Amino acid sequence: MIPVWAIWLIISGVFLLLEIFTVSFLMFWPGIGAIFAFITSLITPNIGIQIGVFTISTIILIVFTKPLTKKFFKTKDSSMNNNAIIGKKGTVIKPIKNSQTKGQVKVDGELWSAIISDDEKPLKEGDSIVVEKIDGVKLQVKKA
Repeated sequence: MIPVWAIWLIISGVFLLLEIFTVSFLMFWPGIGAIFAFITSLITPNIGIQIGVFTISTIILIVFTKPLTKKFFKTKDSSMNNNAIIGKKGTVIKPIKNSQTKGQVKVDGELWSAIISDDEKPLKEGDSIVVEKIDGVKLQVKKA
């Protein structure tokens, strides 16, 4: 028969292995809780206490440390906040002759295709611009 302490180590290993494949940072906490239960199993043979330690420590870890990990391990959001770029300043990299011609601008270190509105004068390389709106993957800009 497998000793109880070994079962807790196996449970911990399973949770930590699952964490590697899910990268949600949620399976990590039960893995640590199982380690606490393993330590408890070395102190007392009472399985009820061990399960209690596992459950309580896992809940405490999730409640108190999950917000901290979100703060330190921010993931880049794949969706773009379109409104965040509106109003930002940039520079013309490739001239924009009219509203039908795409040029290129650099805003916050990123290159964008850009157009101007019908009433806007052509923009030449090096001109400073302000982003008016975003249309798909191109920006509508005006001279700053």
